[in-house]
Amino acid sequence: MRIMAIDYGDAHTGIAVSDPTGLLAGYTDTITAYRPEIVAERIAALAAEHGAEELVLGHPLNMDGTRGPRAEKAETMAALLREATGLPVVLWDERRTTVDAHQILFSAGKNAKKRKKVVDAVAASLILEGYLTYKKSHPAE
Repeated sequence: MRIMAIDYGDAHTGIAVSDPTGLLAGYTDTITAYRPEIVAERIAALAAEHGAEELVLGHPLNMDGTRGPRAEKAETMAALLREATGLPVVLWDERRTTVDAHQILFSAGKNAKKRKKVVDAVAASLILEGYLTYKKSHPAE
């Protein structure tokens, strides 16, 4: 089963799609758009193109686990995605994924300009990796 992970942002949205087995992260991309409806349309097109059967949307909770404005935006996007794709959308706790993505890219020698271009796709890959690991250890859920 192909799973698509989404790191939703105001201007850039990272996308990562698993391989057909649903075990490894494969394809990555970044959508640049400001309007949530446009982002949802582009995600729906990518989901159809890659045969995604489930969407995992980063849910940016506060460090103490509470919901803030960013989490509410993600919840609104989840509803748009369910409507646009007809696919199940799982909200996945993504605290620190963008920070971790920046650190990974910095360690790989990417300067700030190069990091900015790919950080959202790397963050989506981290969301996907976390979710796939969870699914492996909880196969009945």
